[in-house]
Amino acid sequence: MPVTVLLVDDEPLVRAGLRAVLDAHPDIEVVGEAADGASVIPLVRQLRPDVVAMDVRMPLMDGIEATRAVLRTVDSPPKILVVTTFENDEYVYRALRAGADGFLLKRARPSEIVHAVRLVAEGDTLLFPAAVRALAAEYGNRQARTALERAALTEREEAVLRLMARGLTNVEISKELIVGTETVKSHVSAILGKLGARDRTQAVITAYESGFVAPA
Repeated sequence: MPVTVLLVDDEPLVRAGLRAVLDAHPDIEVVGEAADGASVIPLVRQLRPDVVAMDVRMPLMDGIEATRAVLRTVDSPPKILVVTTFENDEYVYRALRAGADGFLLKRARPSEIVHAVRLVAEGDTLLFPAAVRALAAEYGNRQARTALERAALTEREEAVLRLMARGLTNVEISKELIVGTETVKSHVSAILGKLGARDRTQAVITAYESGFVAPA
């Protein structure tokens, strides 16, 4: 089955460009479009896309609020890929904190766009560029430090979290630590549970905000 995608951007040319790039691949299918975040929830419920590629800045409801709304009100919500113009945009960081799963620049090459959609759909890695890591570290807070302290991660779980923060997939982590992929999956699940994190992105944000991991 192809990865199904909903495009959300107030610029028709951006949506047309993304559709042309994604529909050129048989394993990806664009199933709908929206011009504002306010239209996302009914379309997600109707179309059940695997991934929502969502602009972070829109006039009626921006990508941050739309992300929160989808995760709050939709059962089994789709993965959300933030699409933006600037990688150091504070809006991007806020969208990731709200629950978005990945990050994509509008100027990305076609191959990078396709790769981003596939990665986010698979869900075992994340798109977390250096500029956003720096923002996360800058926004370090006591709540994140407390969450990490209370999690009481094991030494191996800490090692896995550091590798997750570098953007490694489960397979890459298994090779780095010389353990099985299923073992890595178990460690990742334990980390998310202990941190109370929805997904890898939220866990990594906590790692940077707490100071457990420093931006390279």
